[in-house]
Amino acid sequence: MITTHPFDDDKLREECGIFGIYGHPEAAAHTVLGLHALQHRGQEAAGVVSYNGSQFNAHRSLGLVGDNLTSEEVISALIGDSAIGHNRYSTTGDTIMRNIQPLFAELSGGGFAIAHNGNLTNAMTLRKMLVQKGSIFQSTSDTEVIIHLVATSPYPRLVDRLVDALTQIEGAYSLVILTQKKLIGVRDPHGIRPLVLGETADGEPLLASESCAFDIIGGKLIRDIEPGEIVIINEDGIESVKPFGPVQKRPCIFEHVYFARPDSLTDGTSIYEVRKRIGAELARESSVDADLVIPVPDSGTPAAIGYGRESGLPFELGIIRNHYVGRTFIEPTDNIRHFGVRLKHNANTPQIQGKRVVLVDDSIVRGTTSIKIIEMIRQAGASEVHMRIASPPTTHSCFYGVDTPEREKLLASKMTVEEMAKNINADSLAFISLDGLYRALGLEGRTNSAPEYCDACFSGDYPISLTDHDGGQNNQLSLLAERK
Repeated sequence: MITTHPFDDDKLREECGIFGIYGHPEAAAHTVLGLHALQHRGQEAAGVVSYNGSQFNAHRSLGLVGDNLTSEEVISALIGDSAIGHNRYSTTGDTIMRNIQPLFAELSGGGFAIAHNGNLTNAMTLRKMLVQKGSIFQSTSDTEVIIHLVATSPYPRLVDRLVDALTQIEGAYSLVILTQKKLIGVRDPHGIRPLVLGETADGEPLLASESCAFDIIGGKLIRDIEPGEIVIINEDGIESVKPFGPVQKRPCIFEHVYFARPDSLTDGTSIYEVRKRIGAELARESSVDADLVIPVPDSGTPAAIGYGRESGLPFELGIIRNHYVGRTFIEPTDNIRHFGVRLKHNANTPQIQGKRVVLVDDSIVRGTTSIKIIEMIRQAGASEVHMRIASPPTTHSCFYGVDTPEREKLLASKMTVEEMAKNINADSLAFISLDGLYRALGLEGRTNSAPEYCDACFSGDYPISLTDHDGGQNNQLSLLAERK
């Protein structure tokens, strides 16, 4: 029996990955390659919709891109010179075929395909209103709300209908939309979810969640789509529309900590370099006498490099990851469960034995993996184990497209740092401060009156109303707050 890996629930789940291309004879193949590069953003399902000048073609599958979209049979059926694609990790809606994106609908003006990264915080409220007016929903995804709002808008032009729809939704979103004549990219007014513009080697326009999706097809990054910007791509070129009023930019700070691939660029900055700076700041804030620094692979590696350089401690690969264990494994019996984290990680004992070790990881969510990792390091003979975390304590759930546990299941929401250290059996535990994280991003610290990032998972400061959860009051959630 296949099931979710028993230790995959101790990370914040990636959101989704989206990709779009216009005017290329191999649009579907390029989209599949782009989705492959964005696989880390969603592993539950993937889909592509293409347009060949007369009809839309689609293929959607549960599972990984490489297992379902790369065959010649699939690619050859996705005829067209424009396409959009989506990697799904569900934050709303069950993982079933009808929820796999891109979603498609025939509107009064023609075909309309949409792929969405993010989460709408008033989707249930809008859905109820639309159903009462006669809309019939085919999925349980919040993305379908956007389709119905566009379909029922009174404006004649598609772009105006889209703007009308977007003014009614709340939450975080990056969108790629494909119609018979256009490829459209949209980023929410706060810019919480990422979206970048690029081009192929021959100059065809590209859209994607991250720049690493361009590298795999020999493309290049042009720029980030700005918060609140709509980019309209057609045979006449690229048009930029900014229909929303000025809003404080608040991109997700956790993109820098964990979500984005380290080889991606965000706002022109290398994610890899930022993570090394985070590690260096962490060392300045919470140094400890030790013999070596070890990353928890792979997400802790750049921060551990920065920590080691700043602290003067040697950097060693004290944990080796088994890259051939994916996100699924056999149903764990009691005996298999006993092996725990060793399904994915193994201690490099000669580097650890008798040493005082600093373990660097990106975050602690439930704490279950940290317990197993530290137990493994101690069994390998470490004399001391000090845990250092390259993000502040995760104390609040995310409602903007990241699948975090309910707040009461977050270890940092119910324990002090000292209690957490005891819980995971570390000799010491320290997190980078929120101000330290901002300093690593090139700022002086967090400006409480107008912070530059969405850091709600650390601060409880939610920048967008949570209508479906608290009646629209933009305040901190209680311990009883539940995700959709």
